[in-house]
Amino acid sequence: MREAARTGLRRRVRGKPRRDPGPLARAVARVLVRTADGATRLVTELLGAGPAAGRERISEAELRDLLAVNTVLDPDERRIIDEVLVAGASLVREVMMPRTEVVFLPARLTIAEAARLVRAETHSRYPVTDGTQDDVIGFVHLRDVLLRPDADPCVTVGELTREVKQVPGSKPVLAALTEMRREGHHLAVVIDEYGGTAGIVTLEDLIEELVGEIHDEYDATPDPAHAGLPAVVDGRLNLADFAERTGVALPAGPYETVGGYVMAVLGRLPLPGDEVPVPAEPPDDGGPDPADATDGWLLRVLALDGRRVARLAVSALRVPEQRRAGVPREVNAPTPAGRGRRAGPS
Repeated sequence: MREAARTGLRRRVRGKPRRDPGPLARAVARVLVRTADGATRLVTELLGAGPAAGRERISEAELRDLLAVNTVLDPDERRIIDEVLVAGASLVREVMMPRTEVVFLPARLTIAEAARLVRAETHSRYPVTDGTQDDVIGFVHLRDVLLRPDADPCVTVGELTREVKQVPGSKPVLAALTEMRREGHHLAVVIDEYGGTAGIVTLEDLIEELVGEIHDEYDATPDPAHAGLPAVVDGRLNLADFAERTGVALPAGPYETVGGYVMAVLGRLPLPGDEVPVPAEPPDDGGPDPADATDGWLLRVLALDGRRVARLAVSALRVPEQRRAGVPREVNAPTPAGRGRRAGPS
């Protein structure tokens, strides 16, 4: 206690009473600190030693390596992050609803006429056109048409049109998703390279590209994720979804859907019953085919929707017995355009 008293006395004798700095002193100190901090950051960045140096140089492969060694993420989180990385290379035109599937409402329609049309559909938003489908001037929501009891039935759809966002089909999915969320848009019209309407895309379409299909109580029963073969698929499936659904990887080309692949191989508009073979890739080691090998797969057109392939049957072509016994196999080259064959009666 005596030592504490002596220490306190010594402090009172040697030191002066402490004063709080005034407003001017605090302002000057704040300016000096910020100036010194800015100068330090500038020097370190010029020397390449800044806190953000090198962050932009990390590659996708390095990021995947970091995820592989991470022990905190669970399998679902890993799958979502992996799908986000894959979606980084996807374009809007790959996930959009093509214009042939879109229900457009002419601006000249009255509310009464539009109500009869939308009651037969299952959509909540409808693009509005002024002339052709390449002249989209906006969109109307379902409630604009059906839930306006005080509205004049002679009011036209064009008078109720809301602003619609337009995005190029070449825009990456992640960039489009970020932009639409920031600007508060749920629907966007996709524009092709010639300035025409290629289709529409919604926030749900973009999110599903990242996390998978989102189903609600109004959707039809979803197809199994891995249907296997034989299988019947929608011709609108893109190549990635088709490969996931059937296990058949189609070669890349000037098409984005399995129906587009069939049309490209045929070199003409498809007809019901058309068959297109998909050659199998030879074994990596160049050895003989195993007993359960296939000679490729067969795509058969089952139904059309206008000029579009609506449904396809996918089946495996089995390797003949003589081939399994060691008879040399002929080289399977990709089927040239126009070489698809017609099947017999179903």
